[in-house]
Amino acid sequence: MYSHTASELILRAVREGLLLVLLVSAPPLLASLVVGFVVGVLQTAAQIHDQALAFVPKLAAVVLVLLVLGPVLGVQVLRFSQALLLAVATIR
Repeated sequence: MYSHTASELILRAVREGLLLVLLVSAPPLLASLVVGFVVGVLQTAAQIHDQALAFVPKLAAVVLVLLVLGPVLGVQVLRFSQALLLAVATIR
């Protein structure tokens, strides 16, 4: 069985991991949302009913955001992974 401290450590790691997932996934998702909305408004204004037309701009926006913010997001994931691996050694 885990001790009380170990279970607190595990719960904290899970909570921080879920927050990290939200923080890392938010920029590409928000970029896709904004570009999809703008393309949808333009399609409605121009009366274009092609569903595939919105895919390319959203993909380009997500790739651009990942290229720009990838190093920052990667460093955060790396720090979390290092802290988690160091914490695993302390759990008994």
